[in-house]
Amino acid sequence: MRKVLIIGIGAGNPEYVTVQAINALNRVDVFFIPDKGTEKEDLARLRREICEQYIRDRTYRLVSFETPARSMDDSDYKLSVRDWHSRIEQDYEKLLMEELGEGKCGAFLVWGDPTLYDSTLRIIETIKSKGNIALEYDVIPGITSVQALAAKHRIPLNRIGESVHITTGRKLAEGFPHNADSVVVMLDGEQAFKTIDGTDLDIYWGAYIGMKDEILVSGRLPDVAQNIEAVRAQSRREKGWIMDTYLLRKCAQK
Repeated sequence: MRKVLIIGIGAGNPEYVTVQAINALNRVDVFFIPDKGTEKEDLARLRREICEQYIRDRTYRLVSFETPARSMDDSDYKLSVRDWHSRIEQDYEKLLMEELGEGKCGAFLVWGDPTLYDSTLRIIETIKSKGNIALEYDVIPGITSVQALAAKHRIPLNRIGESVHITTGRKLAEGFPHNADSVVVMLDGEQAFKTIDGTDLDIYWGAYIGMKDEILVSGRLPDVAQNIEAVRAQSRREKGWIMDTYLLRKCAQK
């Protein structure tokens, strides 16, 4: 039986790693580190640094692997994602068969939390259900960019008696959710906040949250939208990649 740990490592700061995650790291024989090219070397480097910082008196291996790219043909978004996940699944199954011996423990270190807009958990469950490998797995939660964003801006995610809606840029582009008060937006490569009526909205935006290059912008959406767009574009040019999250909130009634 092979054991796999899906470990949430937080949103960019090694200090976001929980005690539970540290204990899990010290059970692992093989870490699978995704290689997303030189543009995202920062992400692989942080994973390696976390291992070096928190693992004590244990021999382990780091196995790098290239991750398939998702097709940018969005004529059928869900179909393209299913195809992408299928290719990742094949790669993961091969890795587990070839790099993780029977009775050994392997781990995937997931940015943020494995249960929020990440597919590692679904993919490992699919591999397990196919039965080609005798496999069991555990999930260790991590601090999400949602939590880190609110902490950095020193705001609660919700207001008294109100809910929090978490969505994607793709869904926000369809309009601000009906009856919503506070909306957290993730995976927004197209900056959907520019496409909605922001007259009565505040925005709390953050990029590279928890990292040394962290950027925070907040204010009335019409007043800061262009600044966010410009800062985001410049940062992406300089680093080659960007991870950002933001909270949209209806302005408080006076």
